[in-house]
Amino acid sequence: MKLKVGDPDMEKDLRRAAIVREGAGDTATVMVDCNQQWSVPQALEFGCRAKALGLNLFWIEEPTHPDDILGHATLAKRYGKTLVAAGEHVPNRIIFKNYFQEKALGICQVDALRVAGVSEFLAISLMAKKYEIPVVPHVGDMGQVHQHLVLYNHIGMDHQALILEQIPHLQGKFKHPVSVEGGVYKTPQEAGMSSDLY
Repeated sequence: MKLKVGDPDMEKDLRRAAIVREGAGDTATVMVDCNQQWSVPQALEFGCRAKALGLNLFWIEEPTHPDDILGHATLAKRYGKTLVAAGEHVPNRIIFKNYFQEKALGICQVDALRVAGVSEFLAISLMAKKYEIPVVPHVGDMGQVHQHLVLYNHIGMDHQALILEQIPHLQGKFKHPVSVEGGVYKTPQEAGMSSDLY
């Protein structure tokens, strides 16, 4: 389960995350997405307070501005078991390499539609594998394309099969929409990248 955080009132975010954790139970995977709303000190405060509350967050996504690689590295060191997830606004493999070298990411969220396409995605995914960083692509509205890339990452590169978000509001616009049953993506059977629109 993932919820948005980044309210100017951090108490609200912590309270909401605590409600989700309580409702989901101790074994559920709970993540938060800040959408770059915090400074590094604010992101650090949230992470420390979430830990003190026993929220056991799997990741904190986009805790601060994507250009601040050293800030992300600081957070990654200080968060402990909670991973820093980012990458949807990182534009190319060169900047991703800097993230990897600084140990600034626990989860690489490259988006094939925001870098230079599938080839650039694969180059970034290969680098992430070298640095032993799991790849969970940023889906946005295009889980259609990323479902194929996750399959390739797992089968062709031996990346750990973690999760792939599903955002269903555009499914009716695609000729071959993503199919999820029982919380699991079904392998596409049609040729292509599943991105043909009506």
